[in-house]
Amino acid sequence: MIDLLIEMLSYSFILRAVTVGMLVSLCSALLGVSLVLKRHSMIGDGLSHVGFGALSVAMVMNLAPLKVAVPVVIAAAFLLLRISENSRIRGDAAIALISSSSIAVGVTAASLASGMNTDVYNFLFGSILAMSEEDVVISAVLSFIVLLLFFFFYHKIFAVTFDENFARATGTKAGIYNTMIALLTAVTIVVGMRIMGSLLISGLIIFPALSSMRVFRSFRGVIITSALISVVCFFCGIIVSYAFATPTGASIILANLLVFGICCLAGMIRGKIGE
Repeated sequence: MIDLLIEMLSYSFILRAVTVGMLVSLCSALLGVSLVLKRHSMIGDGLSHVGFGALSVAMVMNLAPLKVAVPVVIAAAFLLLRISENSRIRGDAAIALISSSSIAVGVTAASLASGMNTDVYNFLFGSILAMSEEDVVISAVLSFIVLLLFFFFYHKIFAVTFDENFARATGTKAGIYNTMIALLTAVTIVVGMRIMGSLLISGLIIFPALSSMRVFRSFRGVIITSALISVVCFFCGIIVSYAFATPTGASIILANLLVFGICCLAGMIRGKIGE
């Protein structure tokens, strides 16, 4: 096992993927708890499809993918938030509308330029080979910003997550913090898409939060456990992917699914003992 790890980490492209993946997993877990509790978890799926469309257009125009995708997905997150708050279109309908439109734009752009080639496949399903040194630097900076903002505004995020109306009554500007969570989620999704793919990145947001909620009841406990589960599952998925030549994103999600099953079982046992 140790020999396998040493061999795996001796490759620079895997080391880059592990570095970025650990940061993305941590950010996804932290943001995922708030999104799941507020029933906004599908926003991650919608924004990942927007990211696919942006990355495809960037590829066709020979532009740096992250430099195009980050502002586009952030704009989409802001638009989704405004539509769900101030429009007759409900949040889930708005997500479906933007999601399907973005996929259509991405597929059309890619097919008109060069057909459905390997780059598009990587955007859909992820690839550890897709990470460049520039991507690592950008990902590290963006992930650091996400972690920093979450740390400093932890108590405000906690208040808005559990009781938004009460938070507003106490003077907290809930709209600002909802926007911040949406924007941080957008950045995290774009960064993680290169490894996980647009079809699987939302799993990094949803699974760790749901798993930890099966066992723990306190917000702090759920946050910490979710972060640990996310990082451990990512690393285990990378190892399985390297050892058995399976798709990286799918391996990571299957590791999360296994942990979710274990946590559900542990929660049931805990409930029986409590009775």
